[in-house]
Amino acid sequence: MDEEKIILIGAGNVAHHLAEALLKEGLNLCQIYSRTPESARELGAKTGIAYTSEVKDVYPDGDVYIFSVSDDSLPGMVKAVRMKEEALVLHTSGSQPMAVLKPGGRAYGVMYPVQTFSKRRALDFREIPLCVEGCSPEVLERVKRLAGRLSDHVREVDSARRKVLHLAAVLVNNFPNYLYAVAGQMMEENGLPFDMLRPLILETADKVMQMSPREAQTGPAKRGDESILGMHRAMLKDRKELLNVYALLSEGIRELYAGGKEETKTGGTAAPADMPTLW
Repeated sequence: MDEEKIILIGAGNVAHHLAEALLKEGLNLCQIYSRTPESARELGAKTGIAYTSEVKDVYPDGDVYIFSVSDDSLPGMVKAVRMKEEALVLHTSGSQPMAVLKPGGRAYGVMYPVQTFSKRRALDFREIPLCVEGCSPEVLERVKRLAGRLSDHVREVDSARRKVLHLAAVLVNNFPNYLYAVAGQMMEENGLPFDMLRPLILETADKVMQMSPREAQTGPAKRGDESILGMHRAMLKDRKELLNVYALLSEGIRELYAGGKEETKTGGTAAPADMPTLW
């Protein structure tokens, strides 16, 4: 595997971290492609690997092609890149099915990292869960071997379950970050530093490392504190979009804990044993 020529298609946030991980593990990353010359140049300079922004110049003799591009551009890119018939073709998308790679008729699969990536924020790739899939048992084993060189947490997940996983990832990452942003704006408008919220954010995240999210939930919606809920809604009356978010989330929390009156060890209200799952 160390000698297999790997071509990385894409130079965005995921590709930046993936390129570093491939090189750190001694794998033969030999070219990077991005349709944006600046992005290709940036990642090429960062890694010392040959790069191009011309599809026609992508090496056609690679052994592994990893497509780390936007979901919208993935089908077209797979058709545009010249590859030898026996090449292993992978994508890193959480929401695109494995079958999007099928038209080429080659060995194909998925290697999806469950993490949020920013170019200039360091991560330990070995700690990132990698969800893998292959078009055949033989290809799956090949994908697993590659993924195992990069991460200590490799799990076989098919396309249907990966879509659920991706949705769940959006719920726990993208949406809370949006709430951080609007909370930060609200704080700034009132002369309060966002730093005051950081200990709360850290404790909230740390709690779900130690207990289930249902056990960790607190707040006025779970308690059914109508006076606080009403006060907050009144404060948001001039921000309709945020008022709608507040109302929807509060109602969702209330419904999730409806009927649960039993006190837990953490001092909260336990969810009933027959409560339906989220999916």
